[in-house]
Amino acid sequence: MIRLRLAGYALLGLAALGAGSAWAEGMTTRRVAVGLSRPVFATAPPADTERLFLVEQHTGRIKILRLDTAEMNATPFLDIVGLATGNEQGLLGLAFHPDYAHNGYFYVNFTASGGGTTHIRRYRVSADPDVADPGSPTTVLAYSQPQSNHNGGWLGFGPNDGFLYIATGDGGGSDDNDAGHTAGTGNAQDITDNLLGKILRIDVNGDDFPDDPNRSYAIPPTNPFVGLPGDDEIWAYGLRNPWRPSFDRLTGDLYIADVGQNAREEIDFQSAASSGGENYGWRLREGTIATPSGGVGGPAPPGAVDPIHEYGHTGAPNGGFSITGGYVYRGPIATLYGVYFFADYVSEQIWSLRFDGTNKTEFLNRTTELAPRVESIDAIASFGEDAQGNLYLVDLGGTDNDGEVFKILPDADNDGIADDQDNCALAPNPDQLDTDHDVVGDVCDPDDDNDCYPDSLEAQLASDPLVPDILAGDVDCSGTVSITDLVEVRGGFGLTSADPGWNPDLDVDGSGSISILDLVQVRANFGATLPASAP
Repeated sequence: MIRLRLAGYALLGLAALGAGSAWAEGMTTRRVAVGLSRPVFATAPPADTERLFLVEQHTGRIKILRLDTAEMNATPFLDIVGLATGNEQGLLGLAFHPDYAHNGYFYVNFTASGGGTTHIRRYRVSADPDVADPGSPTTVLAYSQPQSNHNGGWLGFGPNDGFLYIATGDGGGSDDNDAGHTAGTGNAQDITDNLLGKILRIDVNGDDFPDDPNRSYAIPPTNPFVGLPGDDEIWAYGLRNPWRPSFDRLTGDLYIADVGQNAREEIDFQSAASSGGENYGWRLREGTIATPSGGVGGPAPPGAVDPIHEYGHTGAPNGGFSITGGYVYRGPIATLYGVYFFADYVSEQIWSLRFDGTNKTEFLNRTTELAPRVESIDAIASFGEDAQGNLYLVDLGGTDNDGEVFKILPDADNDGIADDQDNCALAPNPDQLDTDHDVVGDVCDPDDDNDCYPDSLEAQLASDPLVPDILAGDVDCSGTVSITDLVEVRGGFGLTSADPGWNPDLDVDGSGSISILDLVQVRANFGATLPASAP
């Protein structure tokens, strides 16, 4: 084994590692869940590093994936009945209360059968942490949908303020101009008695409407339209169908992926320092241009905010037709830290970028990089984020029970497989063995023996009958078999490979235990010295 004490060989070993140890540079995906029925979201309770909760759109089931074993619990966490099941309807969102560990509250967003009304409902976990109490629901908010599409569906808690944010689509009519859409204005630009085409912000820890069974929440006093014309729940508006917005868990910045109509897909951005009230332009604007269809396009509304990124309906590799929002990566892959990921559901492209609040940099197409060698990722309905900041791709699937979930993982050797070979850093990955304690994981080491010398030197010594055999006995890697080697072996006397403190270097005969036979072999080679001519 190459040791740091053999300086010449150590430098060669470290140089080789340096050339290939940028383990965070590459990445790939590994499939972690299969057999799902139209999965549309994945998330986890705060600080819960053992589970990932998977949302099925039309079955109404929320399932639990055990992250340590990649096995699905046999019993769903929750099974909601009475859903509308049009293509864009069903169970669409899930968010855990910031204090879930103590109050057990979580919130869902779904469209109900018999009209497609959107319900924001609160449930509570049962005494069994893997099963919700189905008899515990409270309707937090309900609002009607004029059409079956553009339901939004995302909801999430602000990491800085603890309020619940809800994304609503414009109601579904083309050009925001159909039955149930405000004539001459559209729902998204109407801020008077109209919750559609918006980001809403409410306080679920209070109730300003005790007599209304469909409004069990309080209005945050700092919402932008409190005391002004406009619905007090509105936080931002001018959105067509915000699909999978997300908060940067570190900064609190909000990224809003808004699905376009005939021309542009866009990503809107709201700084964590915002006081709300942003108008993102729809229906007058589609991205940075006037909406080109329906005769509804025009100049940007006063104060309207342009997207930080947009792309046209041109297909792969640079465009698409239905954006899927993602997350700012805050997981363990160092070079991805702070990178925002997003995708297109139709063109099946995956991209990333960085945004510092002013400038967009590092825009990259990640599709090839994140496509596994065997499995395919196509209908990307959502990204997911676990409690440790790892990201997942949620594949809706094409037929019943073929939905899948993939985890983004490092791929240092760029072979398209997340495996032990990707952990060749100076310090081994926590799940990787380092039996000789040389701070290089065993699978990455240029020598697989538990001794001091690289394979090339061992081969030379073994083939030269004039060179004394020091391969067995020089356990302190000094280049000479001496009394210090005997002392080291004696210090581990009686240990086996199953014992704490086991050091395989002291197991001279490779038997799996340190015994008198190891002492005998060291003593037999006393005085053997590494030749000066050795390479």
